[in-house]
Amino acid sequence: MRVARNIYLLSWFNFWADFRPYAPIAILYYSQVTGSYALGMSVFSAAMLAQSLFEMPTGVLSDIVGRKKTVVYGAVAGVFALTFYAIGGTYWALLVGAIFEGLGRAFYSGNNDALLYDTLAEMEQRETFQEYLGKTSSMYQLALAISAVIGSVIAAISFHAAMVVSIIPMVLALVVSIRLIEPGVHMGENTNIYAHLKTALRNFKQNARLRSLSLAGILSYAIGESSWVIRSAFIVTLWPVWAIGIAQMIGNVTAALSSYYAGRIIKRFGEFKLLVGGMSISEGINLVCLLIPTVLSPALMASNSIFHGVNTVAKQSLIQHEFSDEQRATMGSLNSFVGSIAFSVFSFLLGGLADRIGIVPALVTTSLLSIVPMTLYFRVLRPRAGEMAASNVVEIVS
Repeated sequence: MRVARNIYLLSWFNFWADFRPYAPIAILYYSQVTGSYALGMSVFSAAMLAQSLFEMPTGVLSDIVGRKKTVVYGAVAGVFALTFYAIGGTYWALLVGAIFEGLGRAFYSGNNDALLYDTLAEMEQRETFQEYLGKTSSMYQLALAISAVIGSVIAAISFHAAMVVSIIPMVLALVVSIRLIEPGVHMGENTNIYAHLKTALRNFKQNARLRSLSLAGILSYAIGESSWVIRSAFIVTLWPVWAIGIAQMIGNVTAALSSYYAGRIIKRFGEFKLLVGGMSISEGINLVCLLIPTVLSPALMASNSIFHGVNTVAKQSLIQHEFSDEQRATMGSLNSFVGSIAFSVFSFLLGGLADRIGIVPALVTTSLLSIVPMTLYFRVLRPRAGEMAASNVVEIVS
């Protein structure tokens, strides 16, 4: 079956699209150009605001014109984004790059998971979605791990050089995207865009579980990603610039491993233990490392990514099961739309907080705020009395 090669191609697309040597020093580069953490973080905010503006049309576009074309459009936007970042020099060049990055993210969000899901549906293997989502997702973590080390070494010589080198892998991602095959179960459909969007919104309104899972994922994303991108400012107080990539590599390698084996891990422990328990342990370690900083703190904080990979797969699997087939990409884009706005607001506020009270207190604040999405996951996923009894019987039998 020709469509099966999408799994292989999507893995390599993820690898090249996230092979970003500039990632470990992005906040340092942006802050150097703009003159403050707040303006530096505003570049990330601008990318997310742009993504939020493009989410709705690109999500609907995916459901109408098809998954492959949407990936290609996103890759083209990604090439433009990295080009403007590399031009750099001024805040405005960074903002233009951020707009293109937001456009590219909007094309990917919702669409790429839908592409994988539709591919497996055509292969009559929907039940393997967790397994293959984990394996394909592990590739972008692997890419970030390798590129982090390379980028940090280059950045020790020149931040600008790290940005220029980052264009090459994005071009390779574009080449890979052109070779994808449109799944037969979704060849695109002609429909009224507003009616399509209205149906997707109705699905959210009628599904309380979907709403709770969406809100938890949105808050977790906004808080977690904001703290991740500014964490380099904390690491550089303990390690030299060239070593920042080592911390990033540890985080991405552990995330890649947990993503790759996510299907097995989720079947063994379940989403409740992984999301609630994993997030609790992770934030506990972060607080200790921030309040009692040592030379080991960056490595210990990075190792928390062992939970990130498997939990990301668990979240996406839970949410995909709640989406309807006809509006799968659109509903994913609705989630990303709200998540992008939440990130853009929170990241800018976090940068301003870091300017005012320091990077450590700002990061401590993010760890404490993570209690909110953890509570939501607890309420949605906690086992009921009957489920717990059945689970105990299964464990005894096994």
